[in-house]
Amino acid sequence: MKEVTMGQSHPPYAPAFRAEAVRLVRQGTKSMAQIARELEISSETLRLWRKRADIDDGLRHDGLTTEETEEVRRLRREVTQLREEREILVKAAAFFAKETGRTP
Repeated sequence: MKEVTMGQSHPPYAPAFRAEAVRLVRQGTKSMAQIARELEISSETLRLWRKRADIDDGLRHDGLTTEETEEVRRLRREVTQLREEREILVKAAAFFAKETGRTP
């Protein structure tokens, strides 16, 4: 489980809890506000969970799926790492060029 980060007042909710909350909203027998009160979460949290589930399930197309979001995060980390490695290689090449009397 993730640590609580700044802005959060509790650990993240379990995926099964989120899925059940979304199922209750989609069922449509109670309002989203009523379900949120009963589950002791904010209406905004429940709205965001439903939006994410709708995108993941292909019911909405106005955002990235969870899988796409994770891929973007992974690729950004990879780009950062590659840039750092490139910078190290540039510095190493400059160092060795200086040591051998060659200009890079």
